[in-house]
Amino acid sequence: MQRLRSRRRRHAVLVPLIGLAACVLSACGGGPAPAPGSLPAGRAAATGGEGPYGGMTSAPADGSAAPGDASARSALPGAAPRTTPMDVYAHDRPGMLSPAVAGFPERVYVPNSESDTVTVIDPRTYQVLRTFKVDRRPQHVVPSWDLKTLWVNNNDGNSLTPIDPMTGKPGKPVSVDDPYNLYFTPDGRNALVMAERENRLDFLDPHTMRLQHSMHMPCRGINHADFTVDEKTFLASCEFSGHLVAIDIEARKIRAVIDLADGTTQRKGIQYRTTQDSRMERDILEHDRMGHDSMRHGRMLNANMPQDVKLSPDGTTFYVADMAKHGVWLVDAGKLRVTGFIKTGQGAHGLYVSRDSQVLYVSNRGAGSVTVVSFALRRPIDTWRIPGGGSPDMGGVSADGSRLWLSGRYDGVVYVFDTGNGNLVRKINVGAGPHGLAVYPQPGRYSLGHTGIFR
Repeated sequence: MQRLRSRRRRHAVLVPLIGLAACVLSACGGGPAPAPGSLPAGRAAATGGEGPYGGMTSAPADGSAAPGDASARSALPGAAPRTTPMDVYAHDRPGMLSPAVAGFPERVYVPNSESDTVTVIDPRTYQVLRTFKVDRRPQHVVPSWDLKTLWVNNNDGNSLTPIDPMTGKPGKPVSVDDPYNLYFTPDGRNALVMAERENRLDFLDPHTMRLQHSMHMPCRGINHADFTVDEKTFLASCEFSGHLVAIDIEARKIRAVIDLADGTTQRKGIQYRTTQDSRMERDILEHDRMGHDSMRHGRMLNANMPQDVKLSPDGTTFYVADMAKHGVWLVDAGKLRVTGFIKTGQGAHGLYVSRDSQVLYVSNRGAGSVTVVSFALRRPIDTWRIPGGGSPDMGGVSADGSRLWLSGRYDGVVYVFDTGNGNLVRKINVGAGPHGLAVYPQPGRYSLGHTGIFR
């Protein structure tokens, strides 16, 4: 206990010092964010400020970069102006809500994969407001690129169910093949469906969700991803074969495949898998039903099972959770090479950046804990354990940064942690098999998908 307290004290000292250094380096200023306007309690307010969406920008308002700034590299045509690589999450600070989400009530949306339902929670009272039916096996709740819709990914039901964030009620499902997870290109022109059982990345119209293009993957079980700082490369995890695949999103070509078993990066002679090949291997997908559950008892199907992917605030490194290795890989975002590994806990799974961009929260589903990793030190500085154990899976950080919400995959609950001291403040009963919950709304100019990757 004394060791844990001392770690928390070091964290408390470390964060402001790192934050001050980052502020000096990036010439930040402008004082505290303006207070939200007078809206009904529990509803989002778009705040004023110097940036185009109510927050301080770290680049000129026209989106150009200072001479010599690495952000001068061109992004995807039509993409929103970026911040400098000093902090890709600079627009995700508390109070920096887009006008697009003004008036949306604060809610937590929990997809229950085994119940085929979504549970809606009021995060202020921790009360369940409603539970509604969706199609088979909902996996994640994903904010749309324009922030106006939430999409429930029903991968066994082959559909996406839209939710109106103003009312919290579902609309008519849209037919989409195998939507295990959902992302968006930074320019908002495409929705990207992770068709896990088909080993495909599908490009869809982001509004109608009609298929435009499909890419077969050279690996099995594509399911989580993030973008490089220049927004051109999409690094995705392939859970069932233990690979990472780097995709040139504009050219729609594979740049590289990283084999986590030996750390090698292949750039030429990449073999692609066909839909027919993937169907012959669907027994591997029993991992999603039997294999995921067997994780609780420490049994793995592969030596490496990469999960969530998150870009570091400075844009130099991808952090990749590995459920079989019980930790997080470090991958050079430019060279696309493995550079290190951080041990966290059994069943490392979800990755979430703190609102001040200083630490990464790693949910360890098998260990029943959350590891706090310092981006500056590249090592754990604290561990939060669920009393009596648990199965923390996926979720998100509250808009003000004070709470971390995670689903309890095997326990039919949602966990709420106080990010200030690591204490578990609530355990809320939901449906069976809760998975990728979304805390919404959140700060940011646009969504890149999953349960909440914002820029």
